[in-house]
Amino acid sequence: MFEVIDAWVFTWIIVPMLIFVARILDVSIGTLRLIFIAKGYRMIAPLLGFFEVLIWLIAIRQILQHLDNWACYIAYGLGFAAGNYIGMLIDQHLSLGKVVLRVITKINAAEITASLREEGFGVTEVSGEGKAGPIKILFSTLNKKDLNNAIKIIHGFNPEAFYTIEEVASVKEGYFKKPVRRRFIPMISPFSMARKGR
Repeated sequence: MFEVIDAWVFTWIIVPMLIFVARILDVSIGTLRLIFIAKGYRMIAPLLGFFEVLIWLIAIRQILQHLDNWACYIAYGLGFAAGNYIGMLIDQHLSLGKVVLRVITKINAAEITASLREEGFGVTEVSGEGKAGPIKILFSTLNKKDLNNAIKIIHGFNPEAFYTIEEVASVKEGYFKKPVRRRFIPMISPFSMARKGR
């Protein structure tokens, strides 16, 4: 009796769950691999591809061993869908690569430009003509992880400013905000301690 129950649990619960988790890992890694290739991180992509295919083979093997189990097919499909979603979430969290921020504004363009430059962003300002009259177009290529900071500055001067964001495959030269290095452990040397003792 217990052996039958154990076999049922393994076939209809454990195996589909394993396939579901394997597909999440496999597709998430595959999504990240494509993102890394698009953003120019071509050294990491082959390593991710190795693990992607390895996990996929494990999932397919379980499917082939349980062709009469419809729960495995459902788990396979759900794992694929969830893997795509999780892969995109991971990409957003990592914030890798660079983007072009294009801002179109009629007011406070000089203040926006000055504030962005004070924060270390490179900005190009161009005059233009819109439907309602003269406008300023601001271009800035920046690290994706600094994008929220730049948008916050823009909204501080003009909450209704129109802007677009585009991914950039590669960048040569330019002005980019320098990363802030934070020290979590204070650096204490014997010399500084000796000076304090004096």
